[in-house]
Amino acid sequence: MENMREEVKELRLGLKIRRLRQERRLTLQNLAEATGLSKPLLSQIENEQVIPPLATLLRIAKAFEVGLHTFFQKESSSEKCILVRAGESRQLHREHHGETPPYTYHSLASGKKFRNMEPFLVEFEVGQTPQDLQVKHEGEEFLFLLEGELEFHYGDQVMTMGPGDSVYYDSNEPHGYIAKSRTRPRAVAVLYSRSG
Repeated sequence: MENMREEVKELRLGLKIRRLRQERRLTLQNLAEATGLSKPLLSQIENEQVIPPLATLLRIAKAFEVGLHTFFQKESSSEKCILVRAGESRQLHREHHGETPPYTYHSLASGKKFRNMEPFLVEFEVGQTPQDLQVKHEGEEFLFLLEGELEFHYGDQVMTMGPGDSVYYDSNEPHGYIAKSRTRPRAVAVLYSRSG
């Protein structure tokens, strides 16, 4: 029985769940609502204090829309370094309050299963202003503007950004961007989510 417990621990289920949650930019509260599990229980699972039973893992897998096998795969050594070629990035649309946001994310690390940082190429739609502009979530973000102009809203501050400008901020504060140029602004963004 003890050997089996050690084998399960080696799977690092909590770490895999946390990384999946962070990849999708979900809070523990979001995951709790999606699974019907309590936030404290999910925190204990992520921190490897509790080994979740299969039924619990199934609920978590359904919330992430992944197969149960995802939690039992070992990260191969070939995934320690990945190269994403031009045109191979995976396009992601992240809904906010049920609305499609005025920007498109292209994941620049989609082949790396378990990662602490999430790099994206972001393309902003010109002339669209979201009704509920600002979002907040745990972690930190960095954005480097490649082309176009953006208006960056951070709490009560409003900053205008041009090509070559960058911003690094704590994403626990409400923040959002509005495209201000005729050309579609493009930027490289890196998101980091703390566990919690």
